[in-house]
Amino acid sequence: MSYILSLDQGTTSSRAMIFDRAAREKAVARKEFTQIFPRPGWVEHDPQEIWSSQVAVLEEVMAKAKIGPKDLAGVGITNQRETTILWDRKSGVPVSNAIVWQDRRTAQHCERLRKHGHSTSIRNKTGLVIDAYFSATKVSWILDNIPDARNRANRGELAFGTVDSWLIYNLTKGNLHVTDTTNASRTLLFNIHDQMWDEDLLKIFQIPRSLLPQVRSSSEIYGTVEADLSIRGAVISGVAGDQQAATFGQACFEPGLAKNTYGTGCFLLMNTGSCAQESKNNLLTTLAWKREGEITYALEGGVFVGGAIVQWLRDGLKIIRTSAEIEPLAASVPDTGGVFFVPALAGLGAPHWDPFARGTIVGITRGTSHAHIARAALAGITFEVADLVRSLESDAEMGIHELRVDGGASGNNLLMQLQADVLQIPVVRPTNRETTALGAAYLAGLAVGFWKSLSEVGSKWVMDQRFEPKISESEATAVMERWQDAVDRSRGWDR
Repeated sequence: MSYILSLDQGTTSSRAMIFDRAAREKAVARKEFTQIFPRPGWVEHDPQEIWSSQVAVLEEVMAKAKIGPKDLAGVGITNQRETTILWDRKSGVPVSNAIVWQDRRTAQHCERLRKHGHSTSIRNKTGLVIDAYFSATKVSWILDNIPDARNRANRGELAFGTVDSWLIYNLTKGNLHVTDTTNASRTLLFNIHDQMWDEDLLKIFQIPRSLLPQVRSSSEIYGTVEADLSIRGAVISGVAGDQQAATFGQACFEPGLAKNTYGTGCFLLMNTGSCAQESKNNLLTTLAWKREGEITYALEGGVFVGGAIVQWLRDGLKIIRTSAEIEPLAASVPDTGGVFFVPALAGLGAPHWDPFARGTIVGITRGTSHAHIARAALAGITFEVADLVRSLESDAEMGIHELRVDGGASGNNLLMQLQADVLQIPVVRPTNRETTALGAAYLAGLAVGFWKSLSEVGSKWVMDQRFEPKISESEATAVMERWQDAVDRSRGWDR
């Protein structure tokens, strides 16, 4: 048993990676799948395509590595969080498309809940704010809008799960309906202090308890793969939501260590240890992971559109043909020419929490080119992250001395330099940027003794490049003030 298999089911693609004991990649496979936009602000996935794409890359990576299930010490799973699936317990057939975390269809429902005075109790129990981002109102929408769904749920015929639950259900041929603490903590239904599904929250959202999966820790033996796949018989031993997995993969094991992932969105997490620290700046208190009976908490800030803005420039605006073209195009001009791009294509996340904000480009003149817009898009990502960092520092009452980064867009050197400039701190990129998959592998490996300790895992983190600020503090302050002006113009647009 020389390897760990990591299944990384993301928002736009499914991946599978195999790691050896030195945490080196032996093989990797990736497959994009369909993004469904039925109406403005709605985002869906086909659950069956999620499963089939994950199976495809799983089989591809095992073939590339030329190994079988007996070579695997364990299987780790990490997933896009909050995305919501309901399916028939017996047949395994989904009742509808998955409602993706970016989806804003329940924004008005959330507004009503706030007006009815539920914000404080929900925040105290879950560490979260009431927002369409999280799973609970998505579950309610499916129950209320898919014919007979609520009746079937009340009869105990349906199961709810985030994507980890859906994958495990299929991998075990329906024998396991489970999730881990990190994914449960993102539903608005889980009490992060008591570590239980909360009856009061279930009543608020009108969700039958029978829908819910069993909650397990992030690093333990869940069961074995029973589906007719090349990994049949392998042990599932680690599960975490993608951002928590990335934090673990970045070896942020001590309180105060922080990472930012540049994926479809951008997500900043800082380890706060055994303390569930309350935010005064509209950040989230969340579970980082649970292992060996111990809970680790984190403060989190997320923006809904990060690297996805590059996809929009490619597929929507069509000013680039491939995502890789964004860096040379943006670097072809020395600055944005006064253009500011607020990437609020799916509303604004932390610290604003405005589901009615919309993407906004301001400062356009006759001299504005597609290169200026490309550079402004990259700068917009860094400004969003800077808002999160400042909020996090205020909550923690301490400065972040360096920011560890990962995710696909962290390979963009211009983006990383712009980030260091606006933050005025070093940005540090590890050699392995796929820390989400790596974190799931670590959690799986620790559960079965493949790796022995956190210190052994932490020793495998290696720096690739360090980006130091190249502009003055006064310049960074001035540009952030102008950014806030642009954000103000984007807010409440679609109310």
